[in-house]
Amino acid sequence: MLHDRVLVSLEGEGGERRSGGGIVIPATASVGKRLGWARVVAIGANVRQVKVDDRVLFDPEDRAEVELQSRAYVLLRERDIHAVAAARVQDGQTGLYL
Repeated sequence: MLHDRVLVSLEGEGGERRSGGGIVIPATASVGKRLGWARVVAIGANVRQVKVDDRVLFDPEDRAEVELQSRAYVLLRERDIHAVAAARVQDGQTGLYL
């Protein structure tokens, strides 16, 4: 990876979702702009806030898809990431920072 690029693997994108009350929402349902979560697979040399295996929140409409060894990935710039969920925080904090 070069510069400020982040390669992520999508987590269960597409299919049906369930609401908090258990109602099934089909993939074809029209929803407002929805951000998506993905797991970081690789980072460029100039990436400062994200580490491999972090979960990141990003806008699925602002992405470049790439296929490597028959697996689909998304290539992002670090500045296009809205939030990071990291397991490396200390002192019982939530692990989610914006």
